[in-house]
Amino acid sequence: MSLDTDALRLFVRAAEMLNISAAGRTLGMAPAVSSAKLAKLEQSLRSELLHRTTRKVSLSVEGADFLPFAREIIAQEEAALAALGKQTTTIRGTLRFAAPSSFAQLYIAPILPTFLQQHPDLTLDLRLSDVQFDLIEGSFDLALRNAPLVDTSLKGRKLADDRRILCAAPHYLETHGTPNTPAELANHHLIAFQNRQPRPLTGPAGERAVFDPASAKGQLIIDDGQSQVCATLAGAGISLNALWSVHEQLKSGRLTQVLPNFEAAEDNVLWLIYPKSNVLSPKVRVFMDFLIAEIGAAPPWET
Repeated sequence: MSLDTDALRLFVRAAEMLNISAAGRTLGMAPAVSSAKLAKLEQSLRSELLHRTTRKVSLSVEGADFLPFAREIIAQEEAALAALGKQTTTIRGTLRFAAPSSFAQLYIAPILPTFLQQHPDLTLDLRLSDVQFDLIEGSFDLALRNAPLVDTSLKGRKLADDRRILCAAPHYLETHGTPNTPAELANHHLIAFQNRQPRPLTGPAGERAVFDPASAKGQLIIDDGQSQVCATLAGAGISLNALWSVHEQLKSGRLTQVLPNFEAAEDNVLWLIYPKSNVLSPKVRVFMDFLIAEIGAAPPWET
């Protein structure tokens, strides 16, 4: 079976916009042409990809299953044309990107105008949450993950190291005292991120310790990184934070590093990841290159 790649582009765009006519217009098609082309694609696949009513368009179960494959076919065509030097220099389409909201607020959102000015025909569809999305099920082109890359179905490029340190507000330490050893953390109020699972710590000579909110005097669980920083600033307790999220507060003295010789033992890295099966499309490549140049080349939290 041969598939019309123009029809696939239309389907992908319609799935993103949930509007067939509007999707067709972005591709230079009249509404009647768009509807006919999409109907012909569904007929050839013997599946209804989009549910249509007079009020709205929605993705069918079959359409959701087919969407990542349609994206990959388009990406393969673009990569093949680029290899032959026939790919247009204009980057078009929609790039679906998932990232932690805390990091995006601080480092990605401020530089988006520069990127969009460089690529005015590209639409960025950002999904920002400190709760991770499933990259494949969500049909994302690219995602930023601040965790070890262990999923063998994914590929990635390193953006930067992601050191995790303990910190607290000076007034909290004045009231409750400053721990001198990891064991003394049990006598403090600890702020946990998302759950109370113990986090391994390592010292300068390889000493092993633990940040264990469940065994602490007081516990607070937060699932949003920026809110965790705010609670720490307010004096709610000691928290384990990514250095990128607190480096400005440490410089200004609003936060103090606790047990400065100990850090999270996990080898955390900020990864830009994409599904292993996908061809790296030009739109994904230019956005990855941009983020690495603007953020990864000289991470501001490491200076």
